[in-house]
Amino acid sequence: QVHLVESGGGLVQAGGSLRLSCAASGFSFSTAFMGWFRQAPGKEREFVAAIGWTGVNIVYADSVKGRFAISRDNAKNTMYLQMNSLQPEDTAVYYCNAVQRRGSNWFPNFGSWGQGTQVTVSS
Repeated sequence: QVHLVESGGGLVQAGGSLRLSCAASGFSFSTAFMGWFRQAPGKEREFVAAIGWTGVNIVYADSVKGRFAISRDNAKNTMYLQMNSLQPEDTAVYYCNAVQRRGSNWFPNFGSWGQGTQVTVSS
């Protein structure tokens, strides 16, 4: 059974930083492309970043490029998202999932999601 647990969110001021973690189990994490998504109030869930199983192939949404850094530790079945220079528009619940690319878009592999972790950025 797939199990995804996000953590590390919180309340920060604009310009601050947070590091999110995603602990995964129930599938072959070390051979899966993994990604982060976020959902702001009243908006659809959107793609944030993805990372290949070796950690070399990395993709970011334009909105976070240059501010966020995705990484992973296959020995710990854990993925991370270092978020710097946070802005109020980054406020959202952040989720992780295995991902696949179709065309220029990234989609979650699993229909079930973790509980997410809330990130709130005050101005």
